[in-house]
Amino acid sequence: MGEKTDQFNEYRSRMNDRILSVDNKVVKRIFNVDTNAYTEGVLPVKTKELMGLVASLVLRCDDCVKYHLLKCRENDVSEAELFEVLGIATLVGGTIVVPHMRRAVEFWDDMNT
Repeated sequence: MGEKTDQFNEYRSRMNDRILSVDNKVVKRIFNVDTNAYTEGVLPVKTKELMGLVASLVLRCDDCVKYHLLKCRENDVSEAELFEVLGIATLVGGTIVVPHMRRAVEFWDDMNT
């Protein structure tokens, strides 16, 4: 993986450890619900991650976009599938999503170096 990917993973891991070290029940439950929402169910994990990516792009959360891109890669999302999802996100969210789409493609390329 590339430098941007390594930096994101290191930061996310370090900050999650810090946040969870406080042992706040509400925060831990939110993290747990998030984790469990993306497990295999009626919908496959790959589909759920693609849905998460669309939502993250529409909400314009770059950290969430990066996280879901990593999960999409882990679930064998192809570049063709990615670009179809990017199109849907831009359609739903409007052209304000375009800068986030650019950063998403940059991160995707970095993951695949």
